[in-house]
Amino acid sequence: MSKFLRGTLILMAAGLVTRVLGFINRIVVARFIGEEGVGLFMMAFPTLILVITITQMGIPVAISKNVAEAEAQGDFKKIKKILAVSLAITLTLSIIFTPGLILLAPYLSKTLFTDPRTYYPLVAIAPIVPIIAISSVIRGYFQGRQNMKPAAYSQVIEQVVRITLIAVMTKAFLPYGIEYAAAGAMIASVFGELSSLIYLFAMFKLKKKFKVRKHFFKSISSGKQTLAELLSVALPATGSRMIGSLSWFFEPIVVSHSLAIAGVAATAATKQYGALTGYALPLLMLPSFITVSLSTSLVPAISEANSKKNYRMVEHRLQQALRFSLITGGLAVIILYVFAEPLMLIMYGSKNGADFIKLMAPFFIFYYYQGPLQAVLQALNLARAAMVNSLIGAVVKTGVIFALATQPHFGINGAALGIVVGTLLVTLLHFSTVLKVIPFTIYVRDYLKFAIAICLAGACSYWIYQISFTGSPIVFRVLFGILFMSLLYTMLIWIFGLISKQDLKMLPFFRR
Repeated sequence: MSKFLRGTLILMAAGLVTRVLGFINRIVVARFIGEEGVGLFMMAFPTLILVITITQMGIPVAISKNVAEAEAQGDFKKIKKILAVSLAITLTLSIIFTPGLILLAPYLSKTLFTDPRTYYPLVAIAPIVPIIAISSVIRGYFQGRQNMKPAAYSQVIEQVVRITLIAVMTKAFLPYGIEYAAAGAMIASVFGELSSLIYLFAMFKLKKKFKVRKHFFKSISSGKQTLAELLSVALPATGSRMIGSLSWFFEPIVVSHSLAIAGVAATAATKQYGALTGYALPLLMLPSFITVSLSTSLVPAISEANSKKNYRMVEHRLQQALRFSLITGGLAVIILYVFAEPLMLIMYGSKNGADFIKLMAPFFIFYYYQGPLQAVLQALNLARAAMVNSLIGAVVKTGVIFALATQPHFGINGAALGIVVGTLLVTLLHFSTVLKVIPFTIYVRDYLKFAIAICLAGACSYWIYQISFTGSPIVFRVLFGILFMSLLYTMLIWIFGLISKQDLKMLPFFRR
């Protein structure tokens, strides 16, 4: 099995475990602090992501790409310079922006978010910035060497620690107010990320083949060329991520002000935004652990193939990634659409958010495609094109949110539609850019077969769910329905020839 497939499968397994643990985490938070508390959490969270994006400057992607190329040449001295320069950049930026986040918290909470209670989550999460700055460098190093185990295990450790602490923290702070409980959830996240960093650092010490501390500062001072190489990849990648982070940062601001124009009170707006971004979107994004795993593995794999001018392999890797994304994403779409209400009821004790899932799920197949496409653009040094595509999508998304959410008959549904339009547009733009630079065959018949399989599996499963085991516990009925749907969907794509024995042989437990 190739490093690409092995690394992808490791990340998928860890991603699945991490997402499941993350869901347990969200369920615990929702049960303790409700939609309003989740809304406060989710209003503050995009600000953190923006600060982290500025701090990282796209360095992790650049580390992964450059380390992969240096590893292929056996140049360990260059790898050492890459790490030294990267740490210097990220640590310096985190020292600047962490205090900045704390100082700006009062203004952000009172003026921009229109809910002063977001101040406490903003301040509580600030210490996580330098922790993530260091861990991202180490993760980039391991990913560049196509060793996905440390990054995968660290994600699991982070979630285990977070979920262990989050119930304790939210329960301890809840008597002081819902805003303090949301801050407690943020503090649990800080400790989770810290535990992940400790593990990554320990693995780095064990696995590295050179001494980092020896001539560390000399590596920085003599690393001008390395800095230029890193920034040539990092800055365009940062531009793309920065646009996404800025878009997410402005999203709660635009939503809260738009709903205010539509006559929705601040407290109600916070609850509605919590239901959309804290309940519905995490469920819609659950299958993305597969596309994130594929994207992470694609950057070094395609960088290596591209450096050898093996364009046939570049297309092969992209076809693999999109194929897996379509198969898994298609199943996710029909599960979420058919079982939206019972899933929300089981997980959060409320059907709030189910309407968002039904509205957005059919279009989220494009979201599952977006990650691999963007990874390919970065690996082919087309991060600038990805940045432009993301900018167009972000501007359109924000415009649609404002145009629709300010209308009373749309309200928060306008925000959901804006997110869908932005996602759809960026994915199509990425795909058109890829088609311009690499030879790529589109198998139209296969896509039609996938559409038929999705519709048949969805319709049959909905009918079975409605008539089977009437009066049984809802959990049992949903599990039976999902199992039936999964088996039927798998059988259909097998009958249609969309999965073959050759595909199964790529998985370790089918290799004999």
